[in-house]
Amino acid sequence: MDPILDLHTHSTASDGTLTPQALVRRAAAAGITVLAVTDHDTTSGLAEAVAAARASSVTLVPGVEISVTWCGRTLHVLGLNLDPGNRVLQKGLATLREFRSWRAEEMGRRLARYGIQGAYQGAKALSNGTLIGRTHFARFLVSRRLAADTRDVFRRYLTNGKPGHVAGQWATLEDAVGWIRSAGGQAVIAHPARYDLTLTRLKRLLGEFREHGGVGIEVVSGSQGPDDTFRLGRLAREQRLLASAGSDYHGPESPWLELGRLPVLPGGCTPIWHDWPCMLGEPRLSRAVVG
Repeated sequence: MDPILDLHTHSTASDGTLTPQALVRRAAAAGITVLAVTDHDTTSGLAEAVAAARASSVTLVPGVEISVTWCGRTLHVLGLNLDPGNRVLQKGLATLREFRSWRAEEMGRRLARYGIQGAYQGAKALSNGTLIGRTHFARFLVSRRLAADTRDVFRRYLTNGKPGHVAGQWATLEDAVGWIRSAGGQAVIAHPARYDLTLTRLKRLLGEFREHGGVGIEVVSGSQGPDDTFRLGRLAREQRLLASAGSDYHGPESPWLELGRLPVLPGGCTPIWHDWPCMLGEPRLSRAVVG
């Protein structure tokens, strides 16, 4: 039977709603054989995920999703099959989490000035208490019936020009790729169809990414349609990049986006996992997980 992979998922270590253990168990129940846990700017959930995977049929790929500022835009770069104990990686991620902490407090202050009191405290209560993201604010505002759903929150409160928006000050593209490579991982541009880039600017991004040592692009994503997948598959071939696939799963609250329910890669793409030991019949991945 062909392996079923999902190389982009989130747990309660960042803005997912399932614990790392529960995420792995749900993946196993969905028939997934290879799962990457890629929380935002942290690897703190990987030890629990690895332990859960060892008790299941799932091969766990250690990962992370790094926030990047490129040409004034916020982008995300996945690091796959990396060593979470790498000091260069952890030092870089720590700087991003420090900014996240300040940003969350500032978002609370701005929403309070707009007349929405207690947003920071409410978002913190819905998080793990240490990494508070925009999604936590969105869930809080939905619970207060100030928006219909999380997408409505972003549209009304948290995007550029809206009352709770705070511009990101993230890693450079070069730094993010460098941290991943220092940890022995592979750098992948996450969900590129979401960035609303012209073809010219997207090719520029991919060119710079490749020059810095990036190797992959998320050709298949849970947040795009078939036309985007076809277009990104062609770009992966043209730009000599490996192709990855991930749902960007955050939890069962979004039933239309389930673990592992992804289309196959377009023809001619080289999967990023083509030479991974777990895909060649060798022993399962077993990185030492710390941090």
